[in-house]
Amino acid sequence: MYLPPHFREDRVDVLHRFIELHNFATLVTMGPDGLIANHIPLVLEPEPGPLGTLRGHVSKANPQWRDSLPDISALAIFQGPSAYVTPSWYPSRQETGRVVPTYNYVVVHAHGPLRTFDDPALLEQHVRTLTDLHEAVFPEPWKVDDAPADFLQAMLKSIVGIEIPIERLEGKWKVNQNRLPADRAGAEAGLRASGCPAMADLVKAANK
Repeated sequence: MYLPPHFREDRVDVLHRFIELHNFATLVTMGPDGLIANHIPLVLEPEPGPLGTLRGHVSKANPQWRDSLPDISALAIFQGPSAYVTPSWYPSRQETGRVVPTYNYVVVHAHGPLRTFDDPALLEQHVRTLTDLHEAVFPEPWKVDDAPADFLQAMLKSIVGIEIPIERLEGKWKVNQNRLPADRAGAEAGLRASGCPAMADLVKAANK
């Protein structure tokens, strides 16, 4: 990923928190016929440190787990808020006219080898962890044990677990850090007024 210094985010705790908040990933691997990409939720486990491990699962019918070349690292892409930024929001437009549109975004890339597992106990533990993570926001969370035991076991037999021990972690916070303070303030105000409060907050936080 192209990473100018002013957009780079290297703090592991910040990158981990971002993955936890935006865990629906694009998983990219290399297969014998070229790139393979699928979209799946991944759970971040802190060990082994310092970068941790990503775990998820795919259907056995999905060929990615079987066709990915083992000697080429997988890439998991996690995307957060993004927004178009019009130069009309920059005060410097009136002063110099030397402005152009841009796009703000936040993204994390995790690299590492793709491994698979099909041990029933490990798969069930992973499914429970993933379910509890996402159900926690509901007033009456659905539990894995709410499903009939025989049905659950049949479902587990239809999936394959995947994990990526993270070997490289990159973060890019492209939120107007390269603009003058007045232009940053203008972008923040414009984003907030146009219904993009999440990106406005990121611009404000990164440019304090």
